[in-house]
Amino acid sequence: MEIEFFEPAEAAALMRCTESWLRDGATSGRFAHACWGKGKIIFTSEHILEIAKLSEILPGGTGLPLSADGPAGKERLIGTRSKARLTTVH
Repeated sequence: MEIEFFEPAEAAALMRCTESWLRDGATSGRFAHACWGKGKIIFTSEHILEIAKLSEILPGGTGLPLSADGPAGKERLIGTRSKARLTTVH
């Protein structure tokens, strides 16, 4: 198995973004992530690739990354805390 694990600060340094942007994306359910123990956010190498693809702007596109809901208006939720928010928000 070739999956690497990164804490938010490590992932942010690798992606050259802010740690708060990654944490906000994970806690809001926009970004795939894992939660270990008592809610510790962890990103795998696969999560980081997926986040990079979500932020990608392709030639001939609208010039905007995908919405927070993802493609075709589908809402993507990761983790139990996101599921709890979904039931309280809707």
